[in-house]
Amino acid sequence: DDYGYFDNNRSNKIAVIKALREINQNLTLMDAKNMTEATPAEVLKDAKAEDVKSASEKLKAAGATVELK
Repeated sequence: DDYGYFDNNRSNKIAVIKALREINQNLTLMDAKNMTEATPAEVLKDAKAEDVKSASEKLKAAGATVELK
């Protein structure tokens, strides 16, 4: 099982919020915003390695720092 955490450097907050909502469509705008303010935040838990890699790439492209566990 893989886990994905991210830490937002705040410079691209809107892009990170959009990436979070793309990764998890169940997140409301407020949920995603709160995740960017309460970092580090767990994005995926017990996910497939491919899903974690994809999410990691989206968050990195948005300017977030990603840590995989």
